[in-house]
Amino acid sequence: MGVLTPAQALSLYTGANPFESIAALRASNYSGSLNGALVRLLDWREPSAKAKLADGAFRAFLNSNRFSCVAAKAAIASGGYRFGYYRGFESTARTEGLARDLAAFVAERPSMPVTYATFVAVFEETTTGDESWFEAALWRQLQRLAELSAAFYPWAPGRSSDPNAPDFSFSFAKQAFFVVGMHPGSSRLSRRFFLPALAFNAHDQFARARQNGNFARIQRVVRSRELALQGSLNPELSDFGRRTEARQYSGRTAQGEWRCPFRAPA
Repeated sequence: MGVLTPAQALSLYTGANPFESIAALRASNYSGSLNGALVRLLDWREPSAKAKLADGAFRAFLNSNRFSCVAAKAAIASGGYRFGYYRGFESTARTEGLARDLAAFVAERPSMPVTYATFVAVFEETTTGDESWFEAALWRQLQRLAELSAAFYPWAPGRSSDPNAPDFSFSFAKQAFFVVGMHPGSSRLSRRFFLPALAFNAHDQFARARQNGNFARIQRVVRSRELALQGSLNPELSDFGRRTEARQYSGRTAQGEWRCPFRAPA
């Protein structure tokens, strides 16, 4: 990410952000790296010390051998990484700020001259649980986000809103996302971060990778790194379109006839 003035940073967003409640403005902190420092791109205020610490820790995690996704590593290296820090993974009061920041990412993404981009939301959480706890909390967050989005946007075109359908994708601001959850209790080492985190990855970048032949190579590299790191692949990994990707979001191995608790807003 190059040098931007505050006015230039704000001008990246071509439309008004619909999430303008007091709660949204208070919790929002959409950030990026500018000349090696974390900066808030919507209001140009100084990020909190905790946000800077979490951002530095997450960058180190993504760049380490413990993280296997090469597309995410490419996003960091190319300047396609955006970040938000929120108090409380279980607190829906903070979700409005997350909605504002995710909408900003959707608005900025077309102007970003990078192949891969990701928006990472990290949550301050003093008490965390096991994989079942995280999975339930993840879907509560996504449920609330979807409800906020539905007031302004339709579901992403070409993607199913049925979480049990093989062509399902989470939708926000009319953009389809593949969501990667991370937390300290994950059994998968590449998903084990010391705070709960959600990475939102736009589906269109993976569609382009399929078209230009890069997706299969990325998949081989990721799976090779997973095997080297943990000695096994996550059983939920499956080729796109064969079964719902919702099974993969939390990182937990689903047991039996798993049914997603998410319900798309009417």
